[in-house]
Amino acid sequence: MLENYHLNQLAEPLLAWFVDHARVLPWRERPEPYRVWVSEIMLQQTRVEAVKPYYERFLKALPDVAALAACPEDQLMKLWEGLGYYNRVRNMQKAAVTVTEEYDGVLPADYGKLLELKGIGSYTAGAIASIAYGIPVPCLLYTSPSPRDRQKSRMPSSA
Repeated sequence: MLENYHLNQLAEPLLAWFVDHARVLPWRERPEPYRVWVSEIMLQQTRVEAVKPYYERFLKALPDVAALAACPEDQLMKLWEGLGYYNRVRNMQKAAVTVTEEYDGVLPADYGKLLELKGIGSYTAGAIASIAYGIPVPCLLYTSPSPRDRQKSRMPSSA
Protein backbone atom coordinates (compact mmCIF):
# COMPACT_ATOMS: atom_id res chain seq x y z
CA MET A 1 0.00 0.00 0.00
CA LEU A 2 2.66 2.54 0.99
CA GLU A 3 4.84 1.50 -1.94
CA ASN A 4 2.32 3.07 -4.32
CA TYR A 5 1.91 6.26 -2.26
CA HIS A 6 3.71 9.38 -3.42
CA LEU A 7 4.41 12.24 -1.02
CA ASN A 8 3.42 14.79 -3.65
CA GLN A 9 -0.17 13.47 -3.28
CA LEU A 10 -0.08 14.85 0.25
CA ALA A 11 1.87 18.06 -0.39
CA GLU A 12 -0.67 19.97 -2.48
CA PRO A 13 -3.69 19.59 -0.17
CA LEU A 14 -1.51 20.16 2.90
CA LEU A 15 -0.09 23.40 1.47
CA ALA A 16 -3.58 24.54 0.44
CA TRP A 17 -4.82 23.91 3.97
CA PHE A 18 -1.88 25.87 5.40
CA VAL A 19 -2.63 28.89 3.21
CA ASP A 20 -6.21 28.95 4.49
CA HIS A 21 -5.53 28.16 8.16
CA ALA A 22 -2.03 29.30 9.10
CA ARG A 23 -1.78 31.49 12.17
CA VAL A 24 -0.28 34.93 11.74
CA LEU A 25 3.06 34.76 13.52
CA PRO A 26 5.76 37.44 13.59
CA TRP A 27 8.52 35.06 12.49
CA ARG A 28 6.55 34.12 9.37
CA GLU A 29 6.34 37.74 8.20
CA ARG A 30 10.02 37.81 7.23
CA PRO A 31 11.44 34.27 7.19
CA GLU A 32 15.07 35.36 7.22
CA PRO A 33 17.67 32.92 8.59
CA TYR A 34 18.40 34.79 11.83
CA ARG A 35 14.71 35.37 12.57
CA VAL A 36 13.87 31.71 11.90
CA TRP A 37 16.73 30.62 14.16
CA VAL A 38 15.64 32.89 17.03
CA SER A 39 12.04 31.71 16.76
CA GLU A 40 12.96 28.02 16.62
CA ILE A 41 15.16 28.23 19.70
CA MET A 42 12.58 30.25 21.63
CA LEU A 43 9.80 27.84 20.69
CA GLN A 44 11.60 24.87 22.22
CA GLN A 45 9.70 23.90 25.38
CA THR A 46 7.60 27.09 25.16
CA ARG A 47 4.08 27.83 23.89
CA VAL A 48 3.72 29.94 20.74
CA GLU A 49 1.59 32.61 22.42
CA ALA A 50 4.12 32.96 25.23
CA VAL A 51 7.01 33.41 22.78
CA LYS A 52 5.56 36.27 20.71
CA PRO A 53 6.43 39.19 23.05
CA TYR A 54 9.87 37.73 23.84
CA TYR A 55 10.59 37.34 20.14
CA GLU A 56 9.66 40.94 19.35
CA ARG A 57 11.68 42.32 22.28
CA PHE A 58 14.71 40.13 21.48
CA LEU A 59 14.81 41.19 17.82
CA LYS A 60 14.38 44.83 18.71
CA ALA A 61 17.41 44.64 21.02
CA LEU A 62 19.45 42.19 18.91
CA PRO A 63 18.40 42.60 15.27
CA ASP A 64 21.13 40.47 13.73
CA VAL A 65 23.79 37.84 14.35
CA ALA A 66 26.50 40.41 15.03
CA ALA A 67 24.41 42.10 17.73
CA LEU A 68 23.76 38.73 19.40
CA ALA A 69 27.45 37.81 19.24
CA ALA A 70 28.48 41.11 20.86
CA CYS A 71 25.72 41.29 23.48
CA PRO A 72 26.89 41.44 27.12
CA GLU A 73 25.81 38.31 29.00
CA ASP A 74 23.75 40.19 31.62
CA GLN A 75 21.70 41.91 28.89
CA LEU A 76 21.29 38.60 27.05
CA MET A 77 20.05 36.86 30.18
CA LYS A 78 17.62 39.71 30.86
CA LEU A 79 16.20 39.46 27.34
CA TRP A 80 15.76 35.71 27.79
CA GLU A 81 14.35 35.96 31.32
CA GLY A 82 11.06 34.10 31.56
CA LEU A 83 11.78 31.64 28.77
CA GLY A 84 13.94 29.39 30.96
CA TYR A 85 16.51 26.88 29.72
CA TYR A 86 19.22 29.54 29.63
CA ASN A 87 21.71 27.23 27.94
CA ARG A 88 19.67 27.69 24.77
CA VAL A 89 20.52 31.40 24.58
CA ARG A 90 24.11 30.84 25.72
CA ASN A 91 24.54 28.34 22.90
CA MET A 92 22.92 30.79 20.49
CA GLN A 93 25.49 33.39 21.43
CA LYS A 94 28.37 30.94 20.98
CA ALA A 95 26.96 30.01 17.57
CA ALA A 96 26.53 33.71 16.72
CA VAL A 97 30.22 34.29 17.45
CA THR A 98 31.11 31.40 15.13
CA VAL A 99 28.78 32.71 12.41
CA THR A 100 30.28 36.18 12.76
CA GLU A 101 33.85 34.89 12.55
CA GLU A 102 33.45 32.15 9.95
CA TYR A 103 30.46 33.19 7.81
CA ASP A 104 30.57 37.01 7.85
CA GLY A 105 27.54 37.18 10.13
CA VAL A 106 25.23 35.18 7.88
CA LEU A 107 23.93 31.76 8.90
CA PRO A 108 25.20 29.26 6.34
CA ALA A 109 22.77 28.07 3.67
CA ASP A 110 23.96 24.52 4.22
CA TYR A 111 22.21 21.96 6.42
CA GLY A 112 25.46 20.23 7.42
CA LYS A 113 27.18 23.50 8.36
CA LEU A 114 24.16 24.58 10.39
CA LEU A 115 24.40 21.32 12.34
CA GLU A 116 27.98 22.17 13.28
CA LEU A 117 26.87 25.31 15.13
CA LYS A 118 26.55 25.13 18.91
CA GLY A 119 22.98 24.39 20.00
CA ILE A 120 21.60 23.66 16.54
CA GLY A 121 20.29 20.14 16.11
CA SER A 122 18.61 18.41 13.18
CA TYR A 123 15.19 20.00 13.73
CA THR A 124 16.47 23.58 13.99
CA ALA A 125 18.93 23.11 11.11
CA GLY A 126 16.11 21.68 9.00
CA ALA A 127 13.83 24.58 9.89
CA ILE A 128 16.44 27.22 9.03
CA ALA A 129 17.48 25.46 5.82
CA SER A 130 13.96 24.82 4.57
CA ILE A 131 12.10 27.92 5.78
CA ALA A 132 14.77 30.58 5.27
CA TYR A 133 16.72 29.13 2.36
CA GLY A 134 14.17 26.91 0.61
CA ILE A 135 16.49 23.90 0.84
CA PRO A 136 14.41 20.71 0.65
CA VAL A 137 15.49 19.07 3.92
CA PRO A 138 13.16 17.60 6.50
CA CYS A 139 12.69 19.20 9.89
CA LEU A 140 11.56 15.95 11.44
CA LEU A 141 13.44 12.74 10.90
CA TYR A 142 11.99 9.38 11.86
CA THR A 143 14.41 6.81 13.12
CA SER A 144 13.14 3.34 13.75
CA PRO A 145 13.68 1.88 17.21
CA SER A 146 16.80 -0.17 17.72
CA PRO A 147 16.42 -3.96 18.00
CA ARG A 148 17.08 -3.60 21.73
CA ASP A 149 14.30 -1.01 22.11
CA ARG A 150 11.89 -3.23 20.16
CA GLN A 151 12.82 -6.15 22.43
CA LYS A 152 12.18 -4.07 25.57
CA SER A 153 8.79 -2.94 24.29
CA ARG A 154 7.69 -6.60 23.98
CA MET A 155 8.80 -7.50 27.49
CA PRO A 156 5.96 -7.79 30.02
CA SER A 157 5.84 -5.17 32.71
CA SER A 158 6.72 -6.27 36.23
CA ALA A 159 4.12 -3.94 37.72
